[in-house]
Amino acid sequence: MNPEKVVFGFFILLALTLNVGFVVGEIDNPAHHHIWELGAVFVVNAVATVLKLGDRTQIGAILLATSLVAMLQLIVAVGVWTIVVHTTAEGMTPGAMASIVSLAAGAVVANIVSVVLLIIETVMLRR
Repeated sequence: MNPEKVVFGFFILLALTLNVGFVVGEIDNPAHHHIWELGAVFVVNAVATVLKLGDRTQIGAILLATSLVAMLQLIVAVGVWTIVVHTTAEGMTPGAMASIVSLAAGAVVANIVSVVLLIIETVMLRR
């Protein structure tokens, strides 16, 4: 067993599961989406992105692209949360929370593509 592949797969799968955990719940209810969970999603996705930088294959390039898409979605979600909470008089509104969760859901899609590609690559290596 290759420890590098285990760590790689672990972070890709953890990024997806944490992201799904953040997105699940009523889309506009701030009580269902915690800032620390979004922070954990962001950090784990960043680690997964860094781990994908060393792969020079075509599928590695696509894996990196999926991670960059997820990171962009999460950076905007964190930015919206920060702006809404710290610069607006209303604070967190249902509409703002829906926007944040929608952005995180976009990152979920990118993470799902990443996991599917990892499974495809694993199956192809067995042949």
